[in-house]
Amino acid sequence: MGKKKNVKVRGKKKHTKSIPSKKYNAYKVEDGKIVMQKKLCVKCGPGVFMAEHKNRYSCGSCGYTIFKNK
Repeated sequence: MGKKKNVKVRGKKKHTKSIPSKKYNAYKVEDGKIVMQKKLCVKCGPGVFMAEHKNRYSCGSCGYTIFKNK
């Protein structure tokens, strides 16, 4: 039996659809002003948004959590 040869695939790569960035969901324009849609983390400061879950907000960077009131 012989050795297996490394086969290189040549040709064009398949085009994949680009996914829009999630940063565009963080802001909204109202009356010519930019308004933030998401909460900012209290510990990390400006520039770090908190993730919104069913019953809480949580920071992915530091782990700070704020629970929603019913």
